[in-house]
Amino acid sequence: MWDFNLGAAVGLMRKTLPFLLMRLVVYVGITLAYMLVTGIGAGIGYGLTSVGDGQGGGAFMGGAIGFGLVSAVLYFAREYLLYLIKAGHIAVLVELIQDKELPEGRSQVEHGQAVVKERFKESSILFGVDQLIKGILRTLNRMTMTISNFIPIPAIRSLVGIVNKIINVSLTYVDEVILAYNIKTNSENPWQSSKTAIILYAQNYKVMLKNAVFLMLFMYVAGFVIFLLVLGPVAAIAALFPGAVGVWTVVFSVLLAWGIKAALLEPLAVTAMMQVYFKTIEGQTPNAEWEEKLNGASDKFREMGEKAVSYVGASKTSDKTEPA
Repeated sequence: MWDFNLGAAVGLMRKTLPFLLMRLVVYVGITLAYMLVTGIGAGIGYGLTSVGDGQGGGAFMGGAIGFGLVSAVLYFAREYLLYLIKAGHIAVLVELIQDKELPEGRSQVEHGQAVVKERFKESSILFGVDQLIKGILRTLNRMTMTISNFIPIPAIRSLVGIVNKIINVSLTYVDEVILAYNIKTNSENPWQSSKTAIILYAQNYKVMLKNAVFLMLFMYVAGFVIFLLVLGPVAAIAALFPGAVGVWTVVFSVLLAWGIKAALLEPLAVTAMMQVYFKTIEGQTPNAEWEEKLNGASDKFREMGEKAVSYVGASKTSDKTEPA
């Protein structure tokens, strides 16, 4: 039914416990930041609107402003979360999948981040590569992963949009698998190796999609179970807030469930997809026909090719100007 070894993936998670703990601290910390700033905002809003004959109706608005402020900060910090946490974890997992011994003398987290900085000299390069990959994968989805691949019945063509949305969600971890390919191949040109990895993915999309959809369903079920488990404790905290409690209870429970899922379950899904991808593409070379299809369909794929060429040119210029 699926092509990954879940037991082996769990074993790799145990071996990367330092990264799991760091992810847990960061993602749960994000949830606590939401709770704290939203609570402060709700308190200020309540206080400002309860003066005189007011009923404190500004609590919700104040909380919403606080929530928005934290979201804005996280939006700008997402590049560094990817660079220092996700990519570093992937780097260590790639080496463990290949049965390599991690070097002694520095922590696992330091080693993973050092590997990422070696492959992607700046966080902006990694972030740019990641954003292009996501855009290309969405185009690839529209090209090949429609309902006609599964149920070729004209009467239910209206379901195409729904199915494609499900498939898009199932590809959440594929961009991280392609980043793993960059690290595994010791690439000096992240744009070119990402382009190669995408072509290899495209020519094996049926195998990858089957496993991605299964993992998506597993993650949704697990996330809902986590949500139910944290609902009670979060309700007790939300009861301290002025104003409507029910809304914030649900919001914070969703955030905490997301944080736990992102910290502990997402790397498991990425590891499972890495197993499938590396096994499937072994011995393969990029198919020129697929490269031509992607060039014709995706502006972002063409942009990636242009960046790969300019990156080589920039590297050569840098080498020439380097002092002897």
